[in-house]
Amino acid sequence: MSTPSNQRNADAALAIGVDAWSKAVGARLLMVGAGGIGCELLKDLVMAGFERITIIDLDTIDVSNLNRQFLFQKQHVKKSKAHIAKESALRFNPNVQIESLHNSIFESKFNVEWFRSFDLVMNALDNIPARKHVNMMCRAASRPLIESGTAGYLGQVAVHLKNTQCFDCEPKPTPKTFPVCTIRSTPSTPIHCIVWSKSYLFNLLFGKDEDDNAMAVTADENAKEIEDLKREANELAAIKNNINSANFGELVFTKIFTRDIERLTTMTQMWEDRKPPVPLQFKALTAERKGLSKPAAGVDRNMKVWSLVENFHVFSESVSVLAKRMVSAQQKDAEFSMSFDKDDEDALDFVTAVTNLRAHIYGIETQSRFKVKEMAGNIIPAISTTNAIIAGLMVLQAFKILDQKYDECKNTYLVHGGQRTHLICGENPPAPSRECGTCQAGYFELCVDVTTFTLSDFVNLVLTGRDERGLAVEGEITINEAGRMIYDPDFDDNGALTFKELKIENGGRILVLVDNDDDESKSLSINFFVVHKDGMLSFDMKGDRKIPPRASVKQAVPVEPAAAEKRTAEGDANDGERKKLRVDNEVIVADDDVIVL
Repeated sequence: MSTPSNQRNADAALAIGVDAWSKAVGARLLMVGAGGIGCELLKDLVMAGFERITIIDLDTIDVSNLNRQFLFQKQHVKKSKAHIAKESALRFNPNVQIESLHNSIFESKFNVEWFRSFDLVMNALDNIPARKHVNMMCRAASRPLIESGTAGYLGQVAVHLKNTQCFDCEPKPTPKTFPVCTIRSTPSTPIHCIVWSKSYLFNLLFGKDEDDNAMAVTADENAKEIEDLKREANELAAIKNNINSANFGELVFTKIFTRDIERLTTMTQMWEDRKPPVPLQFKALTAERKGLSKPAAGVDRNMKVWSLVENFHVFSESVSVLAKRMVSAQQKDAEFSMSFDKDDEDALDFVTAVTNLRAHIYGIETQSRFKVKEMAGNIIPAISTTNAIIAGLMVLQAFKILDQKYDECKNTYLVHGGQRTHLICGENPPAPSRECGTCQAGYFELCVDVTTFTLSDFVNLVLTGRDERGLAVEGEITINEAGRMIYDPDFDDNGALTFKELKIENGGRILVLVDNDDDESKSLSINFFVVHKDGMLSFDMKGDRKIPPRASVKQAVPVEPAAAEKRTAEGDANDGERKKLRVDNEVIVADDDVIVL
């Protein structure tokens, strides 16, 4: 049992209770995220005396982090958040063992066994995909999870135990979309102009036009609207071919702020109930721009709302800088493209200027650079004091969990106003949702030799019960891996392929969906985490979650390897595209400032 080694630890032990403190501080903790909350949390943990901490974060330190992530300083910019957080935290308590990992939590090596090596997992994340992944891995490993989030002056700490609600039990809000016609032709708010600048124009000129979430095609939009959008995109693509030209900025400006607007004003019916847009003229603004300097750097540059001429000036300079960057990069890599980053000064200048020029045309209120950055990055301002309070509340819950006082654990909210009457409110964690695909799923580790174990073996032996060690599930089976469907009753062509040929390696996850039309309560999802073992002749399987009792199988006849090999060899040419396997290893890591409650 640990004993306080110094006065600081003695004070913490006295406050918590010596027995509870001693039980907790020797536990192995996993901290996911080293941003705003993460820095405060790591500091609190080491000062409370926790002795064994692993911290993982893929991100590097940016200048914009320094105002609230106090473990980082200016000399740390561009360095690993995890490594610098460890280095700084050890100054508070050099007796702590901290392992820092500059990695993505999605990597296959961070498997169920790895998660099971910890006594408690604490999330200090800023994006939903990573949170959902950690939540699932904690459920699979039967490990408690403490979630956190802040939004301005609001914050919350959620405790996810074996018999409580998990992160996925409550549906999360989907990203807001905007109809194409509103964004393209009739913007009415600043966010419409920002989305158009960031997700449409910037991508068409400097990146890839892939932002389907921002500009969604809705059912009430007619074909002409979409055709107009395609035509305008093609015109911009032609202009992009002149990116190396000295008048590239003028070509872009004249198209989007003059010709396109003039074309819209001829559609008189569109403007019967509102003021029509007013085109801008490049030559007139160029004349006004003479002698004008770039808006000053610092606070004034960010907080001031620029004039029309200042926006034109910033547009002209930023589009030129971005074009030169593109040309230079594409000389080394022909496929190079940019994506909007709110911390890229040139990109933010471009989006701010384009947003305000477009807003001016439509009579919409223009915005400061700071405000555009906030809205374009979907940022809810992070406040250091809120992060500090939430981190402290997480540590208090950690002591309760590690002392096995589960009935005392609370979901805690930092609030003001509304139905909750206190600044900090605690509520009992809700029970798991019966509709939650994560809580109600089965979790197994499947040990096989991926070079010899086939998909047909998996279906026949593991799922349909031909081997007594397997399951016997009722219903139609669909098998997915990494977002791709690899088997269902109508698509059994992959049966003879080994896991390795299907690109299912050690650490991979297979999701089996079982649909039982006769008894909906027996429909279920089962997760299999693959563990590769050389030379294994069959399979071994272990799991902690209960699966419905063995019963007669009601599904299509499982694929026989010989039949599958025959069909694969014969190969219907028309099914060629269907049989292709898509493997997507890209992991998108959201920015540190994007906080979602």
